[in-house]
Amino acid sequence: MDKQKNLKTINWGIIGLGSIAHKFAADLLTIKGAKLYAVASRNQDKANTFATTYNATKAYSKYEALVKDSNIDAIYIATPHALHKQNTLLCLNHNKAVLCEKPLAMNSAEVNTMLTKATEKNILLMEAMWTYFLPHYQYVLNTLNKKLYGDLVKLEADFGFYRDFDNSARLFNKALGGGSLLDIGIYPIFVALSTLGIPKNIVAQATYFNNGADASCTMNFEYANAKAILKSTLIEDTPTEAIFHCQNGIIKINSQFHAPTTVSLIPKVGKTEIIEFNSDTIGYNYEAIHFNTLLREQKTESNIMTFGFSKQLIKTLDDVRAKINLSY
Repeated sequence: MDKQKNLKTINWGIIGLGSIAHKFAADLLTIKGAKLYAVASRNQDKANTFATTYNATKAYSKYEALVKDSNIDAIYIATPHALHKQNTLLCLNHNKAVLCEKPLAMNSAEVNTMLTKATEKNILLMEAMWTYFLPHYQYVLNTLNKKLYGDLVKLEADFGFYRDFDNSARLFNKALGGGSLLDIGIYPIFVALSTLGIPKNIVAQATYFNNGADASCTMNFEYANAKAILKSTLIEDTPTEAIFHCQNGIIKINSQFHAPTTVSLIPKVGKTEIIEFNSDTIGYNYEAIHFNTLLREQKTESNIMTFGFSKQLIKTLDDVRAKINLSY
């Protein structure tokens, strides 16, 4: 018997209708037992167009109207980083489960406020670090845990692409959390934390745009028996790979490591093997399916993207910002 047929349909709402919301909505259409019920933008025409594109039932011009809709079970927040806290609290205060884009908020104080509210209200809240749920990344975590090539001694992870500077664009707007660190530097840091844990010491340097947003950031995480060399940049295209140097070989997540891609197994002795992870979707469906399952099981915290991990992630980002004198 197909268990999928009997699933309670989770009605989703989306707040903030930028590029990442389009990706999430497209993948939501592929999930059984899930429906995009409503979307909200400050611009009604934008909301209407988005709703039509992804078959949403309702289109709102106010976030407050969406969170008050009694038909909605879960809300995906895809607004700029600086708005995550207030948008999440709005949803939680109206008893809506929240999947909030990464970073969960701008700093540890904001994240702690959000997690405390979710705990008080006994409502599911999860940071949308989609990479954690992708099959290729779970495969790498399992392979590292099994010590296929022995202990992990060095990690190299980068995320970089070139964009023409535009002071009006969210990506470069410091007031909205723009710059390389919070937007894409979070991914290499996530890889380090999920494989090596909390570093004993951090060394970091950054370059800046004229408006004060960080253009690039290089980070060295030091551990007792390992190190991580990390980089984020908005001023050059980089391989965007995650390379795990182990005692007896290398495990490499190939280009666009944060998204569905291939994994190379490179032993010191023997032939390289490339593992394919074909996906019919962009990859956002995996975190959404996990979230739907948590909701159906009446869980209030993910067992993968835990509150504890979200706290570690934002604290590490705070620590890096302190090293490079970046404040918001």
